[in-house]
Amino acid sequence: MGRALVTALAAAGVRDVVLAPGSRSAPMAYAVADAERVGWLRAHVRVDERGAGFLALGLAKAWQRRDDPRPVAVVTTSGTAVANLHPSVLEASHAGLPLLVVSTDRPHEWRGTGANQTTMQPGLFGPAVRLAAELPARANPASARGQVARLVAAALGTLTRDPGPVHLNVAFGEPLTPEHSWQPGDLPPAIHIEPSLPAPVTPLPAGVRTLVVAGDGAGPDAARVAREGCWPLLAEPSSGARLGREALAGYPTLLGQGLAADVERVVVFGHPTLSRSITSLLGRRDAEVVVVSPTARWTDVTGSAAAVVAAVRPSAPQASDLAWRDRWQDAAAALRPVASPQERAALALWDTPEMLFLGPSATVRAFDAAVPGAQRGARVLASRGLAGIDGLIATARGLATGMAEPVRLVLGDLSFVHDLGGLVRGELEAEVDLQVVVLDDHGGGIFATLEHRGAADAVFDRFFATPQRLDLVAVARGFGLDAERVAVADLADALARPVRGTSVLVVDLPRASRG
Repeated sequence: MGRALVTALAAAGVRDVVLAPGSRSAPMAYAVADAERVGWLRAHVRVDERGAGFLALGLAKAWQRRDDPRPVAVVTTSGTAVANLHPSVLEASHAGLPLLVVSTDRPHEWRGTGANQTTMQPGLFGPAVRLAAELPARANPASARGQVARLVAAALGTLTRDPGPVHLNVAFGEPLTPEHSWQPGDLPPAIHIEPSLPAPVTPLPAGVRTLVVAGDGAGPDAARVAREGCWPLLAEPSSGARLGREALAGYPTLLGQGLAADVERVVVFGHPTLSRSITSLLGRRDAEVVVVSPTARWTDVTGSAAAVVAAVRPSAPQASDLAWRDRWQDAAAALRPVASPQERAALALWDTPEMLFLGPSATVRAFDAAVPGAQRGARVLASRGLAGIDGLIATARGLATGMAEPVRLVLGDLSFVHDLGGLVRGELEAEVDLQVVVLDDHGGGIFATLEHRGAADAVFDRFFATPQRLDLVAVARGFGLDAERVAVADLADALARPVRGTSVLVVDLPRASRG
């Protein structure tokens, strides 16, 4: 069955398999090794299942970034190994990424008997997966082809326009080692699944005071619509749309100044999450909110959307559209220059040529506040599905592996500590060009910007900021990595050096003010 599954995965277009070692998953491991040897796929081995899941997530992001979305498989043994994938499955679910979990299991008849490492693995991920399937021990190997085809189609959203993670639980009985050698030949043809028809394009009339909002993953279509309509673009750093003259830095401040009081229409792309001012804008009932989503899921937190459409096309702009855009651009130009150390660090990083992967909380918000619109905006990614701090180093390593180019991960000190295991690389695993840039503000700086900033010092420091007693440079060097600490004033010089191998750069920042 292991060979049949790997053959079906490769035939269905899977090119990366992340595998965490285990005994019950051994049939998959032998088959993956043989398939890699003949060039069917690439194998990536990680000892930590949680990190393996996020590595697979980063690989899936890379395929998506290359406009060639493919499911990435992650294979585990039975028991708690499977449960460790849950955080990455949840992020993939909310980000719409095609993660294909292959959990291996003990024979069905062992369940409920107290057999070692045996639990109820089917259904473990609940509603987070788009499709779940199960293959019992001693099932006909021919059934693997059809099940994998269904799972891959569900992961890609081929028929549903709802991409996301899927789960295949496959049981293996003894023997777990192959009885004879396997020489994979030519890949068999895949089952052809015809995609659902594209939805029509909705026209957007000109002469309506319009704002274009681009959240995470919006893509260049949001920038194109803003450019063609001559409308102000409020684009998050990881939207892939912070491009061109229409993209405005400092837009949360502009919204706070009441500049949007007379907006008549808001066109929303992607998954906006960073600014409460944007949430308020999208909740208004006195403006038409048009949500653009090419998938079956969309963002409409307050239920205020007037329409949800797959694509839009602006009409030729009128003089009033240009005047509306210029009004916003003039206001943005009048904003204060970059001031805080976090924002200066963000601006220095934005000016580097490497792909950026941004951590959550205060990190991504510093970029949101400081960086301008430019072509750079197309090369910035983040994990904003659930915006968690976990698995960021492993995800960035997967992204660098999949893109085969240098990547800079930018994250806070707590996010760095949370995924230290992501720095681990097996001696036989390929190295990547990844620099982990830690914006060290000595705790959870995001809480200083929230309502919790009013808590007493002892409560705020212990229960919210949670500074750690760690020498981050020494920790990184303990993993065998090059590491150094720099001041913000010296950051640009440090970033001028090329990214080679995996390294850690700790940027010393003051603790965020609660004023």
